[in-house]
Amino acid sequence: MFTGIIETTARVVDIQKEGTNYHFTLEVPFADELSIDQSMAHDGCCLTIVKVDKERRRYVVTAMDETMLRTNLSTWAVGTEVNVERSMRLDGRFDGHIVQGHVDQTARCVKVVDEDGSWRFYFEYDPAAEGSNITVPKGSISINGVSLTVVDSAKGSFSVAIIPYTYKVTNFHNFAVGTVVNIEFDVFGKYVQRLLEEYMKRP
Repeated sequence: MFTGIIETTARVVDIQKEGTNYHFTLEVPFADELSIDQSMAHDGCCLTIVKVDKERRRYVVTAMDETMLRTNLSTWAVGTEVNVERSMRLDGRFDGHIVQGHVDQTARCVKVVDEDGSWRFYFEYDPAAEGSNITVPKGSISINGVSLTVVDSAKGSFSVAIIPYTYKVTNFHNFAVGTVVNIEFDVFGKYVQRLLEEYMKRP
């Protein structure tokens, strides 16, 4: 479980393919605090740490074929900057929203607007994809693991506003038209939608 409050960004330094699995080596400042079997969100995708090199501040995670198909990990290359967040602590403040680290699908950035002090990012996604997920104005959304509030909402599209701090400390500063991102829809909204769908099927 995560909060969508990004701790820092990690950098991909190596990618190895083994069968249908991909092993990603990343470099992060707090690698000396990590341990094998620990869960960590990478651009909002929960991955398990399988190896740690504390001296070089590096660690390895493995992504299977299903993860590669459903997320933007297939776009990662050496040098890619990735948002990372360790799992939430039960004795701390809950500053974002409930993020499971289970990416629902990807979205594509279609417009970036500089609003003189903040930025508005517009995204489009396939509304017919598995789950038929939706957004609502002022609802929560996770983009590359960042907890954000939806501004504009329409079928298959939405926008979010980014303040300078978020723009600087996450990989949003790398986004441009065409950038593919991971999105996780609000977990409560998904349950409500599923219940409504089942209700509408009743005779």
